[in-house]
This record gives sequence, structure tokens and C-alpha cells, in this order.
Amino acid sequence: MRLAIIALLLAGTAAPAFAQDGSIPGRVDKLEHEMRAVQRKVFPGANADYFDPQIAPQQAPPPDVGSPANSAVSDLSQRVSALEQQVQQLTNQTEVNNHRLDLLEQNYQKMKGDTDYRLNALEGHGAPPPAQGGMVDAGPPPAAPVTVSSSDPDAPAPFGPRGRKPVVGTPAPTMADESANQAPPPAAGATPASMPALAKTGDPAEDQYMLGYTLWTQKRYADAETQLKAVVAKYPKHKRASYAQNLLGRAYMDDGQLSEAAKAFYASYKQFPRGERAPDSLFYLGQTLQQLKKTSDACQAYGEFDDVYGATAAPALKARVKQAKADAKCGA
Repeated sequence: MRLAIIALLLAGTAAPAFAQDGSIPGRVDKLEHEMRAVQRKVFPGANADYFDPQIAPQQAPPPDVGSPANSAVSDLSQRVSALEQQVQQLTNQTEVNNHRLDLLEQNYQKMKGDTDYRLNALEGHGAPPPAQGGMVDAGPPPAAPVTVSSSDPDAPAPFGPRGRKPVVGTPAPTMADESANQAPPPAAGATPASMPALAKTGDPAEDQYMLGYTLWTQKRYADAETQLKAVVAKYPKHKRASYAQNLLGRAYMDDGQLSEAAKAFYASYKQFPRGERAPDSLFYLGQTLQQLKKTSDACQAYGEFDDVYGATAAPALKARVKQAKADAKCGA
């Protein structure tokens, strides 16, 4: 009996101990959580040695930036539209200006051709009527000659082979300065030896050339030849030297001295290849050779013109050379 009582007492005291022992793990877990909380307060940071919170705070959503206000978008659209309109206006104005420039160039070319034809008609007074054309020159680089037959002792020196480099640049001025300064015919009763009185320009070479030109327009060919020879001899570096040598050939041509005319035209081309009358001299050389019945030599002179001045001569003068080649049947 006493043994039963003792067992009951022992059982009663063991139950609380077992219960107390069962609460130890919970207490340990609680202490660990508290220690972690203390460590987070004392040692904050992202080091792996520290404990992370078991419950992380909820992250706030990113702020909504939103879209620009409607007023700013509208302002940009209006500015872009204004720029587009300005570009379109500038483009239209450029097209209008280009069209006006084309019209001006066409009118200039037409007026230039008409002026060349009229001036050429004035200069051709007293000469055999040529085909329609003009007198505009441009200078080439010095060129080697082309061949003309030497059966006539009075024929000009022979040309050389073709193939020289064409002239580059713009055409030279026309003969407006010559035609504008023409002197009137001599008055009735004037003696042949009297010279026309001309206004002085201050340039002796210009004055002497205009005197020879005036004599030529008055058909005083002998006096004109003498005067023009003197201009070439005294002022070989002046621009009028090319004019005077070419006009000397015209004076011989109009006076019926075809051989002398051919020599003068050839000398004009050879001595002044860059002169303002060199292209005309080649054309008139061909004309003179045609009158001398030397068609093949005339065709060579026209070919020389095409080779050297074909790219720079005036359209009217090129048209005259083309017609002359057709008349001479060059290349047939």
C-alpha cells in the first residue's frame, strides 16, 4: 500500500517536470528571435553574417510618372507644322527663282544671237554675202598647223596634223565696239588722201585700229591695208592686233587679192591663236581657199576650226562654218 502511494506521488511530480522540459524548445526559439531582432538594431546592413528579417515590409509601388500634359504635346505639334510650312514655302520660292533664271538665260541667248547677227552684217559690208552667223572669238592654246597644198606660190603656209587639244573657256566679246564706232562715209568732194577725223580714246592702239577700220568701211582698201599693217607691227601685244590682222585679210579679200587674204588670215590664226579674231580668221581662210578653188584645203581649215574652237566659238559662227562645210561638201 505504501508502495502504491509512493508511486502516485512520483507520478504527480514528474508530470510538471516533463511539461517544463517540453516548453524549453519554444523558449529557445523565442530567445533566438529576440537575439536576431537585437542584432538587426545593433548591426544593420546587408552582410550575410547578420540575420535578415523574417517578415519583410511590403514594397511601395513605383510612382506613376504619367504622360505629358496635353498642352505641351499640342505646342510641339504646332511648332513642327509651322516648320513644315516654312520649308514648303522656301521650296516653292526656290522653284520660282529657278524658272525665272531659266527664262532670263533663254532671253539673253536669243538677244546675244540677234546682236551677233546684226553686228556681223555690219562688219560684212562690202564683202561677199556670207551665210547667217556671228563673230565671237575665244583663244586656244598654241596649236601646230594643218596641211594646205603648196602648188600656188602665193598660198599660205601649210597646216599641220589635227588632233590638238580643244580650247576651254568662255567665248570672247563680240564686235560691238567696232560697229558702234563706225565713221560715216566721206563727204562729197573729199580728197582720197584725206583721213577721217575720229575722236581720241586715249589708247593709241585703239585709235589707230579704228582709223583702219573706218577706212575699210569706206572701201579705201589700200589705205586700210597700210594702216592695219602698221597697227599689227607697232602693237603686237595689244588685243587689237588680232582684230587688225583679221581685218587686213578682210580688206585683201574685199579688194580681190585672194592670195594675200589667205596669207593674212593664216597669219592671224598662227600669230594670235588666243586672239579674239582667231576663230573668224580660220572661217575666212576657208572661204578664201574655196574662192581659190582649193576645196580640200578649205575643208582642212574648217576642220581646224572644229578641233580648236568647236567647244568655245559662238553658236552663230559655228553655224556659218557648218554651212560652209556643207557648201564645200567636206567629208563627202
